[in-house]
Amino acid sequence: MKHLVEVEPATETAGPAYRNARAKDGLLQPPPGLNSCWDIFRTAVEKYPDNPMLGRRSVVDGKAGEYTWVTYKQVYDVVMKLAASISKSGIKQGECCGIYGANCPEWIISMEACNALGVCCVPLYDSLGAGAVEFIICHAEIQVVLVEEKKIAELLKTCHATSKYLKTIISFGGVTNDHKEEAKNHGLSIFSWEEFLITGGSHQIDLPEKKRSDICTIMYTSGTTGDPKGVMLSNESLVVNVVGPDSVLQYVGEVFDQDDVYLSYLPLAHVFDRMFEEVFIYHGSKIGFWRGDVKLLVDDIAALKPTVFCAVPRVLDRIYSGLTAKISAGGILKKTLFNIAYKMKLDNMRKGVKHEKAAPFFDKLVFSKVKERLGGRLRVIVSGGAPLAVPVEEFLRVVTCAYVVQGYGLTETCAGSIVSIPNEFSMVGTVGPPVQHVDVRLESVPEMGYDALSSIPRGEICIRGSVLFSGYYKREDLSQEVMIDGWFHTGDVGEWQPDGSLKVIDRKKNIFKLSQGEYVAVENLENVYGVLQEIDSIWVYGNSFESCLVAVVNPNQQVLEHWAEQNGITGSFAELCKNSRAKEHILTELTKIAKEKKLKGFEFIKAIHLDPLPFDIERDLITPTYKKKRPQMLKYYQGEIDALYKGLK
Repeated sequence: MKHLVEVEPATETAGPAYRNARAKDGLLQPPPGLNSCWDIFRTAVEKYPDNPMLGRRSVVDGKAGEYTWVTYKQVYDVVMKLAASISKSGIKQGECCGIYGANCPEWIISMEACNALGVCCVPLYDSLGAGAVEFIICHAEIQVVLVEEKKIAELLKTCHATSKYLKTIISFGGVTNDHKEEAKNHGLSIFSWEEFLITGGSHQIDLPEKKRSDICTIMYTSGTTGDPKGVMLSNESLVVNVVGPDSVLQYVGEVFDQDDVYLSYLPLAHVFDRMFEEVFIYHGSKIGFWRGDVKLLVDDIAALKPTVFCAVPRVLDRIYSGLTAKISAGGILKKTLFNIAYKMKLDNMRKGVKHEKAAPFFDKLVFSKVKERLGGRLRVIVSGGAPLAVPVEEFLRVVTCAYVVQGYGLTETCAGSIVSIPNEFSMVGTVGPPVQHVDVRLESVPEMGYDALSSIPRGEICIRGSVLFSGYYKREDLSQEVMIDGWFHTGDVGEWQPDGSLKVIDRKKNIFKLSQGEYVAVENLENVYGVLQEIDSIWVYGNSFESCLVAVVNPNQQVLEHWAEQNGITGSFAELCKNSRAKEHILTELTKIAKEKKLKGFEFIKAIHLDPLPFDIERDLITPTYKKKRPQMLKYYQGEIDALYKGLK
């Protein structure tokens, strides 16, 4: 395995421990002088005081203008004022401060003020309801919350339970008289952003010394079952990770630098975005914030012209569907030209030709238009959070003229621990080799038939290194379940490829047995079926009392309505979802792809229910990172599932 080096032999139940071949003499270490997240920001301000740091679009009469920027030094000045005010409010080093809201400059400023004081920053999920916010405030004993103006009402709803801990609320913007009245009733202080900044006055603060082992942030992960778990991340986890992305780009002789531009739209409450923002702060790069509406995302991209775009597959699927629909809607000449260009470039890339040399003529003639739609300067697209479907990854690698890499990591591993190598087409469908700061091994899962010692090693992915979390807050019992002898057990199943890249193939728990005794790895099937342009999302279900699979499908509205029009079927989207011919059509497409991908007979879906409403957080069907909450889905769709099986008998 050319990209790996063995550092420990196999045991009876686990394969060898490997690390990246480029780290054979030792794992990556943080840069000298970086001991905390505060050092990342402080050194950037020293090196790049006048570089633009944070940007947002001003909206006048509903129209968005250009991005306007504040420099690293300007941000630092506000951070120091905010830190003085927070310090004066009585919060001490090591205590918890909450941040609640969508990504914006004030979010980053609040985070850096916490970093300055050695106060533990606890994001409150923007996409979780009041129940989780209440749980986190009480569990982490949060005294101060900095909050987006439109979330204040949501926060105040929790006060009956949280006012035991919560003492101060600071708005990112203004506060209304109603807010003040309600806060007063609960014995809380509430301030607008400007009011709070002056409360520190000329209060000079001596910033405390911060150690690498100090907990910098507690990120609550929404479990698919039970209460959220507070993942404690130390300064060390974050500062080691800051150099990880550069080590990946060095494969193609590039690094991130102060000329990079990053679009901040994935939630800062998740480690994926938080980690990348730290990387770009370290390099003195620009971070521009979106307007908060996914429908306007492509417009924000065009205005910001980012060089790096991080995304979860759901966003990339949307971009893929949008681009393919646009191509299909073009004239016959345009479509033919695109197909010729696409086939030629893809064939060359499959032969090992690097993307920039695979079809330079067509890059200029055809693919430059796609590149322009994404701002024209994009050089890296990073996908994480879930597996990216192979057709989508191939398409983006061909048409965007950018490096497309897939990464794998969890909050507990402080984001990306395993990342594919840029411009290595053979790694499509994999998450690549380990980054140079971790060791990885696979452990056998006999009950699922995965053997880490076989000729094709498969097993639970286990990770070791200084980037790992420091445990679950106040839940030592849960920490001990996943941390065994220094190895973090991810719960995901991986398969080593001959070149040393890793493919994530299953989830340890998402497996069930059908009545004929066949095991079904359901995530794998959802990824296969999920590439159809007819569907936005699919939940596949089966159990040990039934011999076949059924599914609930969110159809793609545009595609379904287009099909209905061509077939003389009228009605609203909701009516089409009830139409038996529409169901038949989508089931036929699912069967086609199952045959094409050579799925086994019992993996074919035999009946479907179409839901016009996308699976959402409001109905408790998915987590904020779009992972399906399977027990809750079954509870919600039990009637439909029963009817599907009844109809098959």
